[in-house]
Amino acid sequence: MSVTSRYREAWEGFWSEAPDEQGAVFWDAEPALTAGRHLALFEPHLTDPGLPLIDLGCGNGTQTRFLADRYPHVVGADIAAAALDHARHADPAGQAAYRLLNATEKTETETLHAELGDANVYMRGVLHQCEPDDRQPLVDGIAALVGERGRAFLVELSEAARPVLLGLAQGPSGPPPKLAPIFRHGIAPGEVADEAVPEYLRAAGLTVLANGELPLTTTEFGPDGARIELPSKWLVAGRAR
Repeated sequence: MSVTSRYREAWEGFWSEAPDEQGAVFWDAEPALTAGRHLALFEPHLTDPGLPLIDLGCGNGTQTRFLADRYPHVVGADIAAAALDHARHADPAGQAAYRLLNATEKTETETLHAELGDANVYMRGVLHQCEPDDRQPLVDGIAALVGERGRAFLVELSEAARPVLLGLAQGPSGPPPKLAPIFRHGIAPGEVADEAVPEYLRAAGLTVLANGELPLTTTEFGPDGARIELPSKWLVAGRAR
């Protein structure tokens, strides 16, 4: 079984069991705390806001629907059909389109680019969950989707998030309820070195246009009642002009 096949099966299992209600998944925070904050960082760098916007790794589509309220053509793409079932169920009006996509496969990203043309890409917390061998092909896929005019926004857990997650997982009562299914399905977040992400982008022919730090908001709360936020870094990338 290939690396990507294991990854897909893990996500199919996770999303098949995930509840429908908003906020039931660890990272499924309300868009005002996630995509809304990210757009404030992303939009100043868009050369063409009218391009299609791809929410890559869209999961159950919470952020996709938010994006579809703001952009004319939004596509939620995910490797797991079960995730897209959740997304479509939560979007009966069809605000966004949804697409089964393995973005590590060159033929699949090239096919989608041929259909849409250049696109802007939004991706939140996907690279750090990928198998190491899939990370460069995934970023190569993003480069294929953005083409010459698109821009990509990536936010990924920083190295500093790992001890936070391990602390949560190894607490006296075990991992918090919303974190436990992630580990159970073998999707324990891996560690991507902070300096590796810009290197993946450069190797794919993209230029980092902006970057910074912003906590990744979750739907889980610690024993003290405070919302759990994970240290993360964001980057905007595109073709140099």
